[in-house]
Amino acid sequence: MDVGAVLIKLKPNTLSNVNEWKENIQARKEEAVQTLKAEGVCVESWFHIELDGQDYLLAYMRANDIAQAQNVAKTSTFDIDQMHKKFKDCWERKYTATLLIDLENN
Repeated sequence: MDVGAVLIKLKPNTLSNVNEWKENIQARKEEAVQTLKAEGVCVESWFHIELDGQDYLLAYMRANDIAQAQNVAKTSTFDIDQMHKKFKDCWERKYTATLLIDLENN
């Protein structure tokens, strides 16, 4: 199982777009879950962080194969994935996190 996280710096004045995106995902949760299944993703979580007046998103993913999940997402025909791709216009920069510890209680 792959685990990954990214920190995304948002462009200035795009927080309202984040809220619109979040509400859209929540309203279309069943469709969003279908995309996760198609990508082999078990968990995808998003967090908002404000640091020194700058807005960031933290995205966390647990998948069978993250690289494969990203490739499937790139070619997805789900409408919700098209909306997500447009949402990426709000992103200024993406920082990839390095996994240090991954504990799981099975």
